[in-house]
Amino acid sequence: MHQIQRLAAVDLGSNSFRLEIGRIEHGQFYRSQYLKETVRQGNGLDANRNLTPRAMQLGWDCLARFGEQLAGFKDAEVRAVATQTLREARNRDAFLGPGMQKLGFPIEVISGEEEARLIYRGVAHALPCNHDRRLVIDIGGRSTEIILGQGTEPQQVASYHLGSIAWSAAYFADHLFTPEAFHTAEQAAKAALHNASDIYAPTRWDVAYGSAGTVNAVADVLVACGWPAGSVTQQGLDWLLGQLLAAKTIDRVQLPGLREDRKPIIGGGLSVLRAVFDLLGIQRLEQASGGLRHGLLQDMLNHMKSTLIATNPL
Repeated sequence: MHQIQRLAAVDLGSNSFRLEIGRIEHGQFYRSQYLKETVRQGNGLDANRNLTPRAMQLGWDCLARFGEQLAGFKDAEVRAVATQTLREARNRDAFLGPGMQKLGFPIEVISGEEEARLIYRGVAHALPCNHDRRLVIDIGGRSTEIILGQGTEPQQVASYHLGSIAWSAAYFADHLFTPEAFHTAEQAAKAALHNASDIYAPTRWDVAYGSAGTVNAVADVLVACGWPAGSVTQQGLDWLLGQLLAAKTIDRVQLPGLREDRKPIIGGGLSVLRAVFDLLGIQRLEQASGGLRHGLLQDMLNHMKSTLIATNPL
């Protein structure tokens, strides 16, 4: 039997595609390579919810580059998953067939609930072992996952159809930042999250964490502009909103820490994040280092260990 000594996780998100590769030593995963490409496939759905030819080609090109890095890997060593954009795309099979050929491995389109579970597993693995009741938020390009859990176990998971790409396209398509646009976007986000205020009320969690995507983008700007590292506060969000309103247009935004590829979707991401803060009574969101791909890797590690125990009983 082949003993697995390396693992790779591929995350096909609505904004970015990511590949993480690492070795296994004494049952632990150690990263050796990480690749991220801003494909922004979530912007590539047309009015009929079909991926455009350009969106498919950009995705295939990225998967081909990932496939080069995965040459020689075995099926058991790689897991690739796709999220909200491909959950929505009516022609996803037309993309996935060639995509799997270029990557060299199967691609699984996971449910929003499974995405949320994996995000929590990835976040929890990077946190200290304790009994805190945790709230985890992940605002992606076209979906937002909210999870309650304790220790390493998620207890309540949900995925909502809103995100930085979708909200930027819907409420900031003209690239203008106005109080009216932000108000409309935040109210729409609260409507999309209508049942979250009861399920994820502040009485049900002790610490709130933010993973990946929008949270990291906002945190990067705040830190670069002198705010404390490691968390996002309501005061920080208010300040950032003021900066965008002062700039008035995307083209005039000049903020340290804001990457060029994030500029077109910062308005949508910030409006969703502010809505989540307000709706769930969050004052401080701790920045988490784990995320979806880390959850994938933990699942793969656990499966590998279970297989070893089953084939080598005491």
